[in-house]
Amino acid sequence: MPKSRLEAFSDGVLAIIITIMVLELRAPHGEGLDTLLPLMPQLLSYVLSFIYVGIYWNNHHHLLHTATHVSGAVLWANLNLLFWLSLFPFATAWMGENHFGSMPSAVYGFVLTMAAIAYFVLEHAIMRVEGSDSVLRRAVGKDWKGKLSVVAYVIAMFASFAVQWLAQMIYVAVALAWLVPDRRIERIVDSERP
Repeated sequence: MPKSRLEAFSDGVLAIIITIMVLELRAPHGEGLDTLLPLMPQLLSYVLSFIYVGIYWNNHHHLLHTATHVSGAVLWANLNLLFWLSLFPFATAWMGENHFGSMPSAVYGFVLTMAAIAYFVLEHAIMRVEGSDSVLRRAVGKDWKGKLSVVAYVIAMFASFAVQWLAQMIYVAVALAWLVPDRRIERIVDSERP
């Protein structure tokens, strides 16, 4: 099956996710900058989640660039990823509204963890379709960066009950580590161009 419908659908869902997140932000009553201060948790959680959705969109683009076609398993794996990403607006709003409280921060970490696992599953579904010598398999190798991200999210989930600021710093640190699109895929694809 061609991958164009999968790409178009995924792009649409990600655009809707960002739209829902921004619609959760409420304008303050008042015109002074001081009226923004109580909204900082919501703004900061939105910025963090916007960055994460952007990271997924960029890396999803690179990931699908390596695929020549998709299977039913790839379609379902992609839907699984989109499901977890669609929970970002909920987790973001809950965490921001509750000023990075323990349980909302842990749920945010859980959603990040599940999205990362779903991305890993999608990678492997694509590798199965593309075969043992696929561009993607050569590019990601053992995917230590992805695996370490999941470990970091789990640590942050537990840290949110003990040291809340540490959980947030871990979420930010992982986002910063992924901010640049996955160069492994770019390098392999560029090296194979005639």
